[in-house]
Amino acid sequence: MPTKAVEAAINDQIAMELESAYIYLAMAAYFDEHNLPGFSHWMRMQHLEEQAHAMKLFDFMLDNGGHVVLKALGKPPSQFKSPLQVMKQSLKHEQKVTTAITNLYELSVEEKDYPAQILLQWFISEQTEEEKTVSDIIAQMQLVGDSGSGLLLIDQQLGGRTEGEE
Repeated sequence: MPTKAVEAAINDQIAMELESAYIYLAMAAYFDEHNLPGFSHWMRMQHLEEQAHAMKLFDFMLDNGGHVVLKALGKPPSQFKSPLQVMKQSLKHEQKVTTAITNLYELSVEEKDYPAQILLQWFISEQTEEEKTVSDIIAQMQLVGDSGSGLLLIDQQLGGRTEGEE
């Protein structure tokens, strides 16, 4: 059973993962509105992945005798300046999630919550992958600069993402 401190922090993390899903859905809408269906598809896949992360934490709590407390979600942004700005905002958000996961892991060590540590090691690896993937997309976008055809090539590549793939 998680300690009260770990339980509260995992509930906060569940909210953060659900809010992440909501943010990615808002980003998908932006890309759809700007005729970039591949970027939108990629963001929709991110949305589903973040929901799955929330459920992984949700199920962990229930399986380990914890109490789940769902929290209100913040309103995601609805206005973005450019596709590149969206991706930079996505990276910044992933870095925020990484910090939260790292802090949660540190708390689980302090509280000697070994099951939580095992679960959170998976999340730490996942966050490393998330940040690298978004960083790579940003690097590609910066390489093509203002080239519309370059952006469309990246859009086509992102549209091929399948479930479970970054």
